[in-house]
Amino acid sequence: MTVSGEKQAVIDAVLKRVAEEGLEVVRVSFADQHGILRGKTIMADALESAFRSGIAMTSTLLLKDTSHRTVFPVWQEDAGFGAGRLTGAGDVLMHPDPATFRVLPWSPHSGWMQADLTDTDGKPLEVCSRGILRRAVEKLNAQGYDLVTGLEVEFHVLRVTDPKLGHEDTGQPETPPKTELLAHGYQYLTEDRYDRLEDVFDLVRRNAVVLGLPVRSFETEFGPSQCEVTFHPASAMEHADNMVLFRSMVKQVCRREGLHATFMCRPKFKDAMASGWHLHQSLVDLESGDNLMVPEKGEALSKLGRSWVAGLLDHAAESCLLSTPTVNGYKRYRPFTLAPDRVQWGRDNKGAMIRALARPGDGASRIENRIGEPAANPYLYIASQVLAGLDGIERGLEAPAPVERPYESDAARLPASLDRALQLFRESAFFRDALGDAYVDYYARIKQAEWDRYAQAVSEWEEREYFSLF
Repeated sequence: MTVSGEKQAVIDAVLKRVAEEGLEVVRVSFADQHGILRGKTIMADALESAFRSGIAMTSTLLLKDTSHRTVFPVWQEDAGFGAGRLTGAGDVLMHPDPATFRVLPWSPHSGWMQADLTDTDGKPLEVCSRGILRRAVEKLNAQGYDLVTGLEVEFHVLRVTDPKLGHEDTGQPETPPKTELLAHGYQYLTEDRYDRLEDVFDLVRRNAVVLGLPVRSFETEFGPSQCEVTFHPASAMEHADNMVLFRSMVKQVCRREGLHATFMCRPKFKDAMASGWHLHQSLVDLESGDNLMVPEKGEALSKLGRSWVAGLLDHAAESCLLSTPTVNGYKRYRPFTLAPDRVQWGRDNKGAMIRALARPGDGASRIENRIGEPAANPYLYIASQVLAGLDGIERGLEAPAPVERPYESDAARLPASLDRALQLFRESAFFRDALGDAYVDYYARIKQAEWDRYAQAVSEWEEREYFSLF
């Protein structure tokens, strides 16, 4: 694979560091369609070859739902991508990105890199989610703009009381562990609750700092054993990469301490509060770096910023599959819970889907989209924002007036279920144009498989409701 002189210099620096630090292995991973890291661990002396030729990876990994079941007919001549493509559990190639190299502080003999995916002939794979964000950002850059993002990520950390590793606990998916709380919650941002969770925050912070993740604050959220970490601003691709690595790091370092960290939106335990992923966004001039969302006197947001918001609102419902891709995530869209339930925006209003944090002369002026769940694939979530916001600018859309009473407005409701979000995404002319028919059909098929399994399962609610009554 041909590389530029600049990239070769980064590769050489990585190879030198691996040798100098005596690393034994390197984990090479890619973010799959769910934003979950998959990959292979190679011997350190095989890294040079991996940079040159890539690493073979089983193509069915791109065709699985969240239970890790392959949901495409890969043993037929055409699995849905054209004859002979992604069939027979054949190979695709991972190409490690040397700019993402890290030494893992919890596994100091191990290096780590993220990879991009191609066919075996070197052609980029259209279903590579990192590539989808890269193309969206390139489209934005072509118009003279760039996106600066900030992350607020909520998650739960619990103590494992039974890991459920008995032979009877295997399956797709496996039996989840039994856990207990680390803190009772319902004392939002009290120092006492922080102190109860300090060991967790120290564990996460120290590993994040060594990895170079730009973490900013550590907060006790409202719910029991619920945490939040915020990040300093960075580019769209940087923060998508950061989010993938952050989630993986948190789960791994917690597991080693007998803890269970979950980015599931609304876990099933008493009084659990749903977790969100709030994505801050500033549109900037590509050349000067000037913030283009700073409002004039009397405005809630600049004219360009209002067009960006209008695009996000116009495509909010049909993009929910990308920002909230799980069955569980739609159980967060409830009124009076600091979560959105309607397609609207407001000035510094945490009940609105989009919260404008902007003042004349404030170079940090931005919006915060509160629609996402922390389980979202970061590349797809952020790409949906780039594509929708840019569409608002290109069409010259004007945002409606900001709301003051978000849970009493007549704004359109967000989808109430994954099933409805699937329908809107599948029928979206906008996303079929922006992502292509093949990708929309591919991603919808994967999520449809999850919904079908959910719809066919007998729930505890059904058991309680009907088993004794009838």
